[in-house]
Amino acid sequence: MAKNGFVSAMDSLPWIVKLILCIPVLNFVWGIYRIVKGLSKNDVAMWVAGILWIIPGFFICWIIDLICVIINKRPTVLA
Repeated sequence: MAKNGFVSAMDSLPWIVKLILCIPVLNFVWGIYRIVKGLSKNDVAMWVAGILWIIPGFFICWIIDLICVIINKRPTVLA
């Protein structure tokens, strides 16, 4: 899938699948989403946030994604 194809595929997922992807073991998917979205928009801050979301943020960032997906139906913080 192309960069924009991956982002649009993630955006079009059903709400329950997005919610499942917020659990700690699977939350790296949202980090990859941020990296790909940042690369497709040429936004350095977003892909750096994606890298940080995967590596050091793994322990706490899943909570932020979970809250955002429950409230907004998609991850919104740094995405």
